[in-house]
Amino acid sequence: MFGIKLKVWGDYACFTRPEMKAERVSYDVITPSAARGILEAIYWKPSIRWIIDKIHVISPIQFDNIRRNEVGIEGSSGTKIPLNKVKQAIKNNETAIEIFIEDVRQQRAAMVLRNVCYVIEAHFEVIGKEDNNFAKHKEMFKRRAEKGQCVHRPYFGCREFPANFELLRDKIPKSKLGGKTIDLGWMLHDIDFENNMEPKFFRAQMIDGVINIPPFKQGGE
Repeated sequence: MFGIKLKVWGDYACFTRPEMKAERVSYDVITPSAARGILEAIYWKPSIRWIIDKIHVISPIQFDNIRRNEVGIEGSSGTKIPLNKVKQAIKNNETAIEIFIEDVRQQRAAMVLRNVCYVIEAHFEVIGKEDNNFAKHKEMFKRRAEKGQCVHRPYFGCREFPANFELLRDKIPKSKLGGKTIDLGWMLHDIDFENNMEPKFFRAQMIDGVINIPPFKQGGE
């Protein structure tokens, strides 16, 4: 009753596999956590939690190799502001907290997705005792999505890959992948924020372009 269908598309996407270290390599399709991030970019409230039910992969899966400028790599010199400098800035309000991109910029190869298009089926649940009007939240999301309003521009994994969005009221477009069953392997489901930021994975299988997302359990749920 309180579910939504949102079509999202864009020129590029990168849903980085965590097992890759130096270079970015995208999953074959959008992850549930990235889909949740898109919904939260359109409508976020602390009293609700978005639950991803299904992901429909509309466009064929296409990869492309590109090179991107990034602020160094994790662990390289100069990419992190020292903790003692942050403490000094808190104490004297004069110490500069800064990183000069000219000093730490590095080019990194990335295997990204091209010309992506998905339909996200999702619903929300109320996690707070206050502001628990389901109909109000759904109508606010629908109104914002129809007008193209958002808290910040949603993106596909990286901020330079913006996502276009459209609320669907009619049938979901047919997938161009045909009636295939594809085993996508282990995929990041989401981050368990209640359990020391632990990443959780699930075995993703795409049947006729549709990925059914299992329930996500946080903490002791």
